[in-house]
Formats: sequence, structure tokens, C-alpha cells
Amino acid sequence: MTGRSIIVMGVCGCGKSTIGENIANRLNAKFIDGDDLHPKANIQKMASGTPLEDIDRAPWLERIRDAAYSIETKNETGVIVCSALKKKYRDQIREGNKNVQFIFLDGSKSLILDRMRARQGHFMRETMLDSQLETLERPDQEAGVFTISIDGSIDNIVDAAVAVLVGNINE
Repeated sequence: MTGRSIIVMGVCGCGKSTIGENIANRLNAKFIDGDDLHPKANIQKMASGTPLEDIDRAPWLERIRDAAYSIETKNETGVIVCSALKKKYRDQIREGNKNVQFIFLDGSKSLILDRMRARQGHFMRETMLDSQLETLERPDQEAGVFTISIDGSIDNIVDAAVAVLVGNINE
């Protein structure tokens, strides 16, 4: 058995935590919500409505990369939620890891806004979506990244993600 990390990525409000946890359950994998790995200063900054800069993200991405490494070296399967908006962020997560795949949860701005308005108790403010959409470097044609539409039920989204992951176990 080979360790494997699946990074569920996308902008705020696309359903990363919900979908990621459901994928982990279906695959009998460890689940890590990347939001829990943010340094305190990042959480405070986002809660105040201030977008993170690359310098803010660096220690967080290092924690994500290290979690993926730990999962891989223990021959486990893990699902980690992380926005991974830029290619260089995804590359940083891949660094030193041999078996990392990404599920990009993709949807329209209006659908994501509707979902953000429906959730409770999250530190990410609705106003941050524009900043995240501007930062997003779409992973079209990027190896090891699978795009899944979020225009459907949670079960349908999870089914699509699991199907592509099971079909690409050793990509």
C-alpha cells in the first residue's frame, strides 16, 4: 500500500470541508481541515475581512505539505482541505511528496455566494470571495488535478470525486 493525499481545493464557500469530509468517509481516509492548520494571525486577518498575502500563506502551506508528507510516510490515505488557489501553492504542497492529487471544486460565483450565505459560524466573510476569485489560478490542464462541478447535491459531488479518484489511484 502506498500513502496518498487528496487535497480538496477551491475558493471559499465552494464546499471544501463538507465535500472533503464526505470523500474521506467514503474512502475510509483520514480527514484534515486545512483551516485548522492556519496560524492564529491568519484566522484573525481573514475574520477581519483582510485577504491573506503570500507571506501569510507560506507557513500554512508548509503545514499542509507536512501533513501530506506524514500521511504518505505512514502509508495512509488522507483528505486535506486547502484552497490551493495558485499553482505555486499546489507546487509547494507537492514538494517532497510523491502521491498528492487535487480535487478542484468548481462553481459559479452566484452559486458559491448562495452557499456562503447559508452557512453559519465560519470565519471567512462573504466579501472575501472576490479576492479569492481574483487569486485563483484555475488548474486546467494541470497534472494530478481533477475538476468537479459543485452544481449538484453533496452526494452527487462526492460520487463524482470518488469516481475520478478511484479511477486514478496511481496517476
